[in-house]
This record gives sequence, structure tokens and C-alpha cells, in this order.
Amino acid sequence: MGLMLGMVFILFLLETPFSDGRDLDDFWTRFHPYITVQEEYNSNINLTPTNRKDDFITTISPGIKFSTTNQHYGLDLDYHLGFVFYAKGHEKNDNYVSMAGSLNAWYTPAQGLTFHVRDSLTRSDEAREREYSATALEGQYLLATTRERVTYFRNVFEPSAEYQFGKEDRFSVQYRNNIYEVQSRRFEDSQENFISPKLTYWFDIRNGISLEYGLTLGNFDRSPDLTGHMATGRFTHRFNPRTSIFGEYTFFRRDFKSPSVDYDVQRPTFGIEHAFSPTLSGRAQAGYFWEKPEKGPKMKGPSYDMSLTQRAEKTTYTLSYQGGYTEDYFTAENLGFNKYQRAIGTITHRLLERMNVGLFGSLERAKFGDERIDRIWGIGGNASYLVLKWLTVSLEASHRKNQSNIDQLDYSEYRGIFRITASF
Repeated sequence: MGLMLGMVFILFLLETPFSDGRDLDDFWTRFHPYITVQEEYNSNINLTPTNRKDDFITTISPGIKFSTTNQHYGLDLDYHLGFVFYAKGHEKNDNYVSMAGSLNAWYTPAQGLTFHVRDSLTRSDEAREREYSATALEGQYLLATTRERVTYFRNVFEPSAEYQFGKEDRFSVQYRNNIYEVQSRRFEDSQENFISPKLTYWFDIRNGISLEYGLTLGNFDRSPDLTGHMATGRFTHRFNPRTSIFGEYTFFRRDFKSPSVDYDVQRPTFGIEHAFSPTLSGRAQAGYFWEKPEKGPKMKGPSYDMSLTQRAEKTTYTLSYQGGYTEDYFTAENLGFNKYQRAIGTITHRLLERMNVGLFGSLERAKFGDERIDRIWGIGGNASYLVLKWLTVSLEASHRKNQSNIDQLDYSEYRGIFRITASF
């Protein structure tokens, strides 16, 4: 990430004309250093069913933010270190340095042509990793669990280019490099390289298509490497600016080196999107999927994805319900293809001019082959208060539980966090 950030930053400097001292002064005012001190209590730091270990965890996080935008480019950067201390010190290597960083940058050198870069960096020892995609909701986690505190590193680098050749017609290419490294012999490092061209074309104001292909190259330290193909086609009919329906067909192919089993997946779906108001929108998509491995039992079942999103001045919420299948690769466990259902709800409300409160909850069910079924649920709430223009305090409490048909995979966790952030 460091080299990429440096390159983007140099490009930004080259595009920024410092005509006089006022321009330079304005540039430096866009840097905002901050420091956060956090105290956490965790009732089960390793997410184990027995011999649970609780602890108080102190984290001191200095960081910096930078943001700028104009007609041709924009850049948002947030990066911080975390000096993490365990009060009880169950293991000699408990204390460590965490990292978290995010970058969003775009550049438009000519009309219709835009380059975009997204980068997300994490160094942590959380037993269950938060979902790292840009569209993940609060409380959304990966299925993989380490069930011990081991440090991992993940960097997701996603550059893309888009050319708009009509009012809504565009061609884009996206690339993703996803690196996962973990400091434990129980798990394995992995790297994903993914490239996806996509075409969106509207025949008229009411009818349009989108075509997308994706190539995945997966490298694993000990498991067989993966070559994946994905093809998706969608036809959309728009009744009016607020309502549209669509039909979609998706095909996946996963080829592994021996001795892993190759498989393919077919999924036709139909859906509807509707804007109830300028701030409230909904989406529903339903169909069926067939997973066909080269040998072994097949999987099939309904596939659905429904969401409702409200973005208003004081209250924002999202309700999401998904089901069908998911794939778990490039994680601590690499659990592969599984049947999956998930419901997530988040709500944030500005209670006072300086105070925000929020609630979040999730319910998941994952079936791995014919032997393992996990039922995972979690709930939590948070509140933040702006004491001064530069000082914020916040409080968060949550509970998470897994009820598995395999006893050694059960866990229950309570967590409370108090946080103070000073920005300069």
C-alpha cells in the first residue's frame, strides 16, 4: 500500500498548481491528524466454546486524514496505527501494533474518462474478520474464524477505469489484488488477482443491458490454486425514473489444481428496483441456483437478495436479506462453496445536534457440505457525542453467538468499547 499511496500522492502534487502562498497554505490545511484512545472489554477473545479467556484491551491510535477534490480529481485518505495492550497478557505475544488504512482517489483527464483507485489495509488479530468489500454493512463479517488471537494482514488494491460514451452508456475495467497473510501455521497465506470488464448500454430510455466477465486467479500456500471464471448478463426495463425490473443470468466456473474438485454454478434471477421517495429505495431479486461439482453431492436451492435503504438528514437505515450460496476464499479457513442465508439491519439516528446513536444486528446460517451447519447472530448499539469541535467520545456494546452442530465451533462473546478521539 505504501508504494501505491506514494504514487497517487505524487500524481496529486503534480496536478496541484501552487501559484502562491495561499494555495500552499490551503493544501496543508487539508491534513487532519488525530489520536484515539480506546478501552475494550471482551468476554471471549479467542471465540472458543470452553476455557474462555476475557481481557481488557487498550489501544492508542495516532492517525491522519487527508481530503481534497476539484473538477478533475479527488482524494480521500485515512490511515492510523494502533498500539494494542492486553491487560492480562494470556500469551507473551499478545501486545502488538495494528494498522488500518483506506484510500479513495479518482482522476478525470478527459471528458467521459475516469480513473479510480481504492485501497484498504488492515493489520489485526481479531478472531473473526470484518467483511472488507466496499459495500459491506455494519456488523457484516467473513465466515472464517481463527478461534485464537493471531495477527493477520490484508491489503485490497482496486484500480479501475471507466469510459462513458453516452448518457448512461459506459465501459469499465476493474482489477483487484487481494493479499492475505496470517502469522499462524494452522492457516495459510493467499492472494487473489481478479480482473473484470463490464459494458452497460441503453437502447433507449427504457431498455438497457449490462454484460460482465470476471477472471479470478487464486494462489494459496498449501491448498490447490484456483482459476475462476464468471459471466453475467442483465436486461433492464425501466417503467419510469423510479421503477425498473430486470432479468439476470450468472455462470461461475471454479477450476482447481488436483486433488480439489472443480465445480460450476448457474443462477437465473429476476428483480425489481423502486424508489419510494428521494431518500427511500428498495430492491428485490429472486431466482434459483444449481451447483454442479465434477464429483460428489450437488447443491441447489432458491437465491434471493432484498434490501431497503433510507438516507435522510437525521435517520439512516438499511435492511438486507440474502440467501442462496456464498464462497469463502482468501480467508483464514478458505471454507469454499456453501449454502448461506443472512439478514442484516443497521440504523443511525442523530438524536441531538452533537449526538448520534445507532443499532445493528445480524443473523446468519451457513451449511458447509453435509456435516456442518453454523447459526451465527449478533446485536449491538453505539452512541457518540461531540464534546468539543475537536473532541468526540463514543460507547459501543455488542453480543455475538454461534450455535453450530459441531460443539467445538460454538462460541459466545460480549464486548464493550469506550473511545475518545481528538482531532487537530
